[in-house]
Amino acid sequence: MKHMLTALAVAGALASTGAQAQTITFSSWGGTTQDAQTEHWAAPFTADTGIGVVQDGPTDYGKFQAMVEAGAVSWDVVDVEFDFALQAGQMGLLEPLDFDIIDKDQLDPRFVSDYAVGSFYYSFTLGWNPANFSGAQPSTFADLFDLEAFPGKRTFYAWSHPGVIEAALLADGVAPDDLYPLDLDRAFAKLDTIKDEIIWWEGGAQSQLLLASGEAPLGLFWNGRLYALEAEGLEVGISWDHNITAADALVVPKGTNNREAAMQFIAEATSARGQADFAAASAYAPINLASPDLMDPAIRATLPDVQTAVQVNADLAYWAENREAIGNRWYAWQAQ
Repeated sequence: MKHMLTALAVAGALASTGAQAQTITFSSWGGTTQDAQTEHWAAPFTADTGIGVVQDGPTDYGKFQAMVEAGAVSWDVVDVEFDFALQAGQMGLLEPLDFDIIDKDQLDPRFVSDYAVGSFYYSFTLGWNPANFSGAQPSTFADLFDLEAFPGKRTFYAWSHPGVIEAALLADGVAPDDLYPLDLDRAFAKLDTIKDEIIWWEGGAQSQLLLASGEAPLGLFWNGRLYALEAEGLEVGISWDHNITAADALVVPKGTNNREAAMQFIAEATSARGQADFAAASAYAPINLASPDLMDPAIRATLPDVQTAVQVNADLAYWAENREAIGNRWYAWQAQ
C-alpha cells in the first residue's frame, strides 16, 4: 500500500506540473499471479522511477510474434514461459537484455539467457479435492491414471508445455533421469487410457474452479493455484511427489520504444526484495538467490524450491528446441 500511495503521489505531482508521465506496458497471465506482480513489482518500480505501468494480458504468443514482425510493439515487458523465451530469442523476436541494469549475478543461472531472465519458477503438482474421495486419497502420478481406485474427471493444462507429458511417463514407470528425450509414443499411449475423462484448463483460474467445484476433482496444477485455494479456505489435497518444475521468464519484445525503462522494470522485478515479496504472495519460488534470506521460514517451507528431494526439473532447453514438433502432435492428439 505504501508503494501504491507513493506511485499515486508521483503521478499527481507530474500532473500538477503539466509533465507527461512515461508509462510502459506489462503483459502477464492475469489472476492472482498478475495481481501479485502489480503489487510487488509494478508499484515499487513506479514509486522509485516515476514511470507508470499499464497492465495488459493475458500473454498471447501469436500476438507477440505478430506485433514484432509488424513493427507495432505495444508491450514493453512480457511474462512468458521460459521455453518460449529461449525459442523467441533464437527467432529474433526479443531485445537482448542489458545486464548493466539487470544484476544477473544475483539470479539463479538456470533461468538466465541473453534475452530472458526468470520471472519465477513453479511446480506442476498433483492436486485433488478431498471431498470427492472417501477412504484412500491420491498421492502419485500413477493414481492420476487409476480410474478404478480414483474415479472421476481429470484436469490438465491444455497447451503444449512441460508437465503433462512428463507426468504421463513418470506414471508409466519412466525414471526421472530417463525422461529426455521424451518418448512421445509411450506418453500418448498412457494418456489414451484416461483421455475420455480429461477436462482441459487453459488458465489458472479455470483450473481452480474445476477443482473447487468437484467437476474435475483430480489433476495436475500450478502449485500457486492450489495455495491460493487453500488461502481462501478450501480444503485441498496436494502431493509434491515428483513435482515437475518449470519457469516463467521476463522478456522485452524487439522494437519496443521503452527499452531502458523495460530493463529497469526487470531489474526491479528480479531484485531480492521484489522476488521475495512476490514469492510470499504467490507461492511460486524466487529466482533471486538472495530472496530466501528475506522471507519468513514458514512461507519458505511451502515453495517449490524446498521440495528438491522429490523434484523433477523439466528440460526447458529441450522443449525450446522441440516446441513445434511436440505441439503439432499434442494438438492433433487432442482433436482426435
